Amino acid sequence: MSYQTVNPYTGELVKTYPYATGQEIDATIEKAHQAFLSWRTTVSGDRAKILTRAAELLRADKRALAQILTLEMGKITAEAEAEVELSAEILDYFADRGAGFLEDEPLGVKDASEGTVTIVHEPLGVIYTIEPWNFPYYQVVRVAAPQLLAGNTIVLKHAENVPASALAMQKLFDDAGLPEGVFNNLFAPISATEHIMAHPLVRGVALTGSERAGTAVAAAAGKNLKKSTLELGGADAFIVLDDADIDKTVAWAVFGRHWNAGQVCVSAKRLIIADAVYDEFMGKYRAGVSALQAGDPLDPATQLAPLSTQKAADNLAAEVTMAIEGGATVETLGKPVPTQGSFFQPTILTDVTPDNPAFQTEFFGPVSMVFRVADEDEAVAVANASRYGLGGSVFSRDTARGERVARRIETGMVFVNHPTAVKADIPFGGVKVSGYGNELTEFGIREFVTNKVIDVVDIDAPF
Repeated sequence: MSYQTVNPYTGELVKTYPYATGQEIDATIEKAHQAFLSWRTTVSGDRAKILTRAAELLRADKRALAQILTLEMGKITAEAEAEVELSAEILDYFADRGAGFLEDEPLGVKDASEGTVTIVHEPLGVIYTIEPWNFPYYQVVRVAAPQLLAGNTIVLKHAENVPASALAMQKLFDDAGLPEGVFNNLFAPISATEHIMAHPLVRGVALTGSERAGTAVAAAAGKNLKKSTLELGGADAFIVLDDADIDKTVAWAVFGRHWNAGQVCVSAKRLIIADAVYDEFMGKYRAGVSALQAGDPLDPATQLAPLSTQKAADNLAAEVTMAIEGGATVETLGKPVPTQGSFFQPTILTDVTPDNPAFQTEFFGPVSMVFRVADEDEAVAVANASRYGLGGSVFSRDTARGERVARRIETGMVFVNHPTAVKADIPFGGVKVSGYGNELTEFGIREFVTNKVIDVVDIDAPF
């Protein structure tokens, strides 16, 4: 087995990369630790300059970097370039603001005898970063930017189908001037997880991936008393209230479910529609989805890309079959998708009852589960019945009402009149089986720092 670049549109095997050996893994961790000993003392302004330079390099080479994403996981050109830009924005954000999140904080204490107490934020060390294939740059930068600014060092294990993207990230930080060993791509096999987590120089792990991967990594982290953050799957509710602007809402629903071919943790996977507007919404939604153009992801006219691999398409087909066997009604939309490439026909599932396994399934592709509900209360109940709790959205012309409903949704993020979004200056994280911990903003940068107490006092001992 190895890391492989396979074009999901042509099926061509482009290149393979061998797994790192046990010796290479240990040497990489040791190198990252040695780099940490000096990187942690580098002034934050110098760290920030490197992040700024990395952002400049991303923008300067946007087209070529975007083509790597299209080659490896089929992302259409516009979305690939948008991912490059978002990654640059995250680097700029932490270059500009990261040091402020780590400033010493005087702590007011009750009694003068407690002395002068200051909280200082110190980096932990080597952070093992496990990232997925659906956003090969953004997911890496989302952890690397804050943690590098904080003074930690990174060992990256990327998904096995995006090795060229991983190498592009390594080159980016090298070219930006990051000292050797501070950011380290490692083609580690999954089987090495236990060994890596047990290594005494690894101080934490950040994972974005599946629930199964999260369970395994969290267990290994817990066993070895390592700090962990998990960003896992999602089945975001897209709630349409009876006073929503239907035309705007439908347009967002079509986009929110089908961008990145529906392979997004915060994609609008469950459309929960008030009875009063259900028929109008669904008529327009069907028309919008049917109009999506599937094809070559390098063609500017393409709106629906192939899935990342044929295995992903086959797994999605098996999940739809499971839903049908559980009693769901299936409907496919649009022109037949191309037979070349790992495409999946846009699909709607209705009549999905709580006893159907599909009710708790994250469909990672262009499959929409649709629920017709009587009112706002039932919409909230259906939304909260999911095991997942990542993002969600509520659509209403009355924004105060939308916010009120949003506060009732059991997720880490809820947007009103917009599908769940990813932005450089908004924290990202979920609850329930969608994981724990945050990425981005001050919440993300402090996940892997020690909030250390310094108490300066001069009093006599009691005896």
